[in-house]
Amino acid sequence: MKKITSLLTHSLILVLISCKISDAQTSISKDPPFDGTIFLNPDIITDSDPSTFTSLAYAGQAERTMFDRRVDDWITARPFIFNANYADGLSIEIQLNPEFNNVAEAEIQALKYAEVFGKLPTALRMDVHTSWIHKGTHPFGGGNNNLLIYIGQSLEYENDGILEETLVHEAAHSSLDEYHSASSGWINAQNLDPSFISTYARDNPEREDVAETFLLYLALRYRPERIDSTLKDTILETIPNRIKYFDSLNLTMYPIK
Repeated sequence: MKKITSLLTHSLILVLISCKISDAQTSISKDPPFDGTIFLNPDIITDSDPSTFTSLAYAGQAERTMFDRRVDDWITARPFIFNANYADGLSIEIQLNPEFNNVAEAEIQALKYAEVFGKLPTALRMDVHTSWIHKGTHPFGGGNNNLLIYIGQSLEYENDGILEETLVHEAAHSSLDEYHSASSGWINAQNLDPSFISTYARDNPEREDVAETFLLYLALRYRPERIDSTLKDTILETIPNRIKYFDSLNLTMYPIK
């Protein structure tokens, strides 16, 4: 009788463990609420928000290696080079493809983006050392300690009001991914949360989850008055542990905070 009871107890434990695993898998596989996060709200950072940008200095033309989506490869060129400086002590070398023809034309673009970059918090510019700027209409890019920009695509983002939001996403690739996307803390948060915030993050968990999540973290914690209650609730219900993870980092959010 004791042996039968022991077997029954063992079977019950296995059933309970199986149910818990099944419930966890069901929870984690819940459909993300959004396709992508940069499109959700154009007012998380706006034209009127402060920038830490302080000065721009032309440094001539010199050979640089740049990535260009138009040929889907690295190119060697002699871009127009400008050094953008910021009030928090950071700087970015802005490299403009020589297709911009002359210094005056290139400087217009360099000034424009240097100002916008300064609206990003220090934490997102820490590892942004350069920016490659090309003509054409192709997606922006992040990573490689760089922000990759196409001015035709930029105009589309500006028309939709999401230029700054897109740059938050791309700068997160450059300044956050290396430290967090594969860390045990982040992976644990992923596993504990009910879902990913977007299908883009779910389909590319190591490459896109941090960048997709950080924009809405910024909105929730530092611009809550600019998002509606429905979006707030969705963020908190979908990624509470990722939010706690970012909270624990005590990131420098100047000039946003």
